[in-house]
Amino acid sequence: MKSSKSLLAKLGATFLMALSSAGLMAAGCETHTSGFTVLANQAVTITAATVSGDVGTFQAPPTGSVTQTNSTIDGAIHVGDAAAVQAFNAFLEDYDALAEVPCDEVLTGTLAGVTLPPGVYCFDAAATLTGVLTLDGPTNGTWLFKIGEGGTGALTGTDFSVVMAGGAQECNVVWWVAEAATLTDSNFIGTILAGAAITLTRGTFHGNAWAKADVTITETAVVGCESRHGTGQKKEKCNQGVGNGPEDCDPGNSNQGDDSNSNDENGGTPGNPGRGGGNNP
Repeated sequence: MKSSKSLLAKLGATFLMALSSAGLMAAGCETHTSGFTVLANQAVTITAATVSGDVGTFQAPPTGSVTQTNSTIDGAIHVGDAAAVQAFNAFLEDYDALAEVPCDEVLTGTLAGVTLPPGVYCFDAAATLTGVLTLDGPTNGTWLFKIGEGGTGALTGTDFSVVMAGGAQECNVVWWVAEAATLTDSNFIGTILAGAAITLTRGTFHGNAWAKADVTITETAVVGCESRHGTGQKKEKCNQGVGNGPEDCDPGNSNQGDDSNSNDENGGTPGNPGRGGGNNP
């Protein structure tokens, strides 16, 4: 079995879920999850909530459904189409791959007041979490939490908050759960891969929610981890150089600060920073 350190390194600095059907891939590699923020087997129910990113189900109508009431989905809805089926099958492969990652440390308790560096952390069975968990590490630090390492166990968070420190990035956190994940009045960070249903009630959720069963979201603001390649990762920042060709990156404030004006999207040369640049005619 591969060591936890080598596997963790392959989880990627930009987004922990850069996985392939062959296993874990390095940062920047594509996956087949196609930027889905919410992905369920049969039903997604969203009530009085907001979701940033695509939403989909493996099952097609009439079995599969995405129901939204007084809610906003800032993304596409896929009910059993080719994109959703491909993403769900890739999620199952990713789920199985993460199940084989060895643990660095076994945790117990609510994690209230705990600070953890990057690593692979496991609960043998269920985890009932409250209070504030701090994840402290560099921008390329990665965290994998495995709930139910023994084969059974649900994740339950009530008034549970995750905060990042030391430059740590929200999209470098993943929670693998053997059974269901239920979060209530929580400010949660990290992508959840659940073996059963995911239920989010009030609070905030920064990550992707992928479940083998249904996903129910009520009065929760959900912000997904967007993709550098349209595949589930945040865009990396451009290096702000010129003459280096297109980089498929986030231009930030470069040349007026949008994609149409970035000197990094269309290259350029010194003194002529690319399309629409402030130094261009």
